[in-house]
Amino acid sequence: MAAAAAMATSRGGKQRQPLLQSPTPAAPNGGGAAGRRRFLAFLAVTAALVASYQLLEPTDSSRYRALFLTLGSNATAAAHLRALTLRPHVAGTEANAAAARYVLHAFSSLSFPAHITPYSVLLSYPAHRSLTLAAARGLAAKPFSLVQETYNGDPFAEASAEVIPTYFAYSASGSVAAEVVYANYGHNEDYAYLASRGVDVAGKVALVRYGDIHCEDMVRNARAAGAAAAIVYTDAKDFGGGATRGAKRKWFPDARWLPPTGVQVGTLYYGNGDPTTPMWPSCAAGDDCERLSAEDLSGSEAMPGIPALPVSARDGDTILKAMGGDVAPPKWQGGEDAPVYRLGPGPAVLNLTYIGNETLATIENVYAVIQGKEEPDRYVIIGNHRDAWTFGAIDPNSGTAAMLEIAERLSKLQAKGWRPRRTIILCSWDAEEFALIYTMSQIGSTEWVEENMDTLASRAIAYLNVDISVFGPGGLKPRATPQLDELIKEASKMVPDPDEPSQTLYDTMMRHHPPITRVAGAGTDFAAFLQHIGVPSLDMSYGLFEEYPVYHSLYDDYVWVERFGDPLFHRHVAVASVWGLIALKLADDEIIPFNYVSYASELEECTKDIAEKCKGFPVTLSPLQKSIKQLESAATKIHQEKLLQAENWSLKTRQYTLKVREINDRLMMAERAFTNREGLAGRPWYKHMIYASSDQDDWGTKAFPGIVSAMDKAKKSNTTESWRSLQHEIYRVARAVSKASAVLDGGLT
Repeated sequence: MAAAAAMATSRGGKQRQPLLQSPTPAAPNGGGAAGRRRFLAFLAVTAALVASYQLLEPTDSSRYRALFLTLGSNATAAAHLRALTLRPHVAGTEANAAAARYVLHAFSSLSFPAHITPYSVLLSYPAHRSLTLAAARGLAAKPFSLVQETYNGDPFAEASAEVIPTYFAYSASGSVAAEVVYANYGHNEDYAYLASRGVDVAGKVALVRYGDIHCEDMVRNARAAGAAAAIVYTDAKDFGGGATRGAKRKWFPDARWLPPTGVQVGTLYYGNGDPTTPMWPSCAAGDDCERLSAEDLSGSEAMPGIPALPVSARDGDTILKAMGGDVAPPKWQGGEDAPVYRLGPGPAVLNLTYIGNETLATIENVYAVIQGKEEPDRYVIIGNHRDAWTFGAIDPNSGTAAMLEIAERLSKLQAKGWRPRRTIILCSWDAEEFALIYTMSQIGSTEWVEENMDTLASRAIAYLNVDISVFGPGGLKPRATPQLDELIKEASKMVPDPDEPSQTLYDTMMRHHPPITRVAGAGTDFAAFLQHIGVPSLDMSYGLFEEYPVYHSLYDDYVWVERFGDPLFHRHVAVASVWGLIALKLADDEIIPFNYVSYASELEECTKDIAEKCKGFPVTLSPLQKSIKQLESAATKIHQEKLLQAENWSLKTRQYTLKVREINDRLMMAERAFTNREGLAGRPWYKHMIYASSDQDDWGTKAFPGIVSAMDKAKKSNTTESWRSLQHEIYRVARAVSKASAVLDGGLT
């Protein structure tokens, strides 16, 4: 087996390590003397916390959790990340199939039963793209290269040739030649402003910049405004580090910022899971399953409807310099070194041609199963997606590396005699990136959940996701359904913050407000579990997204992580520690550590916000407020039952065992009760009445999405029917909360 150092030599050179080979741990580089001192302090605090943990909770399961904390290995996380990011690995490609085999081998080498489940799904790749700019109609046009440039000394330059050309998946194919209109970040309000200034977008090419909303919403908003095509660019002000007057900007590899030729790629698909199998699971290639036709999809609202293309800051600047019209308002301008931004239209003319290749391709989910001893039919599920638009060192393979590091620790626990009370399933999802938008319903995880929906609905305790484990500095950032709040806080108290070793993750997390957000807005693989079948879910990361400007670009590679994201790989290990502790508590605690009192408190606060927005409107929130009081009462009752059972744990009679199982079933099934068979109005795939993306705030974390949507429509139309619809949504949510209360209560009416 080659040394791990050779694995990092070149993504494309002769010494490239096969993805299937098992990694050899190697010490991560970077950080300097100060970084090493922080790391030693981190280890010392970990040892102290482990010792206190053993004193506080002297049970077998607590001793295994304490041991778990001592087994973290930054070298292991670094080695896995190197191996996974040697090549770009987009879903449906040979490189991503090799990455799947690597994960499968990593699981199997730990003596875990592991397997791959394939699905044939519709993926989208670029067949042809071109973009030219003419200063005015009739003048010669200049072509754009549309290439992200490597840098001198890039150890992965050769492998960069495998990167798929910059594009938007599922963009409409077509050719458009038209004048350009600048529309800022592409909000509907931006187009309203243009209309107020007399700028006509109809038939034009809309130029918008990344920043506030997702690319899919930008393109949909451009289409709604009448644009014939859309160009989305990464503004240096937001992603390139800006500039101080007189100072030279720096970017990767000299700084963390996106280089001028960097492009953020993405997807424009607006549906759920595989586009050809909405509301039902796909199947493997060669199997017979019902699919929508190409004609069905071409007219679908799930598709963007106009050609669109992402471009770099350099190309965006070139287009803006050629534009005329009124000067854009100050908030629409770029950084100090940017040209003056004008609204247009024209006189510049863009000629965009995009031809896509939508094809059925095989994706592969990888699973490892650690069978539970006492309750093998109860599942704690850990997941991360594996596919990436390019090398994917931060998104998603920082999470993959952390998950594999957890797997190695669990294997070592097994060697010491540990067996989980409940079954733990580790999942490596495929094709998440092709549906990472408003839908929040990624392809690989969604197909598996749809295929196993009834089994999961009756057996899944929780789904624990980490999409990106590390962005950079900034502390632990969890988001979860509220019954997991106390568990997250408890686990985070046992792990020192890698950037402030004298503090725990809990200490630094609690500085933020709120310290824990909700799994409702910008999404990843928790969506199908929570929003389709009602499984309690969490997602977490370390650091701030703003610290990660190379998102979805060529430069999201191992070098960027080693220099800027996590030089010592101790942030990876810290996330793996808290992630694994939460999984161990859920798998091993006799009574599932859920606290629904937190849920009731959260819903009460959310209702106050809705009440404020509904002041003066002809609706009443009393049904919802009453149902939340019922939930609070039921949650308090079952919490007291848990405490009583904990006092009697030494009895271990059959009656005690049955009572524990009955309490656990109520705790597990209460989240399912928040779902509704018909789903949200106009979005039937989304069953959860409390947490899903709002169609009014696709990046936000909104509770009561059906109420928010109906309220927005009622405010705009102000009709009797619209207010009646809003009241209906309030009753629907109230009924869901009452159902959850009844499940927690455990009785019948």
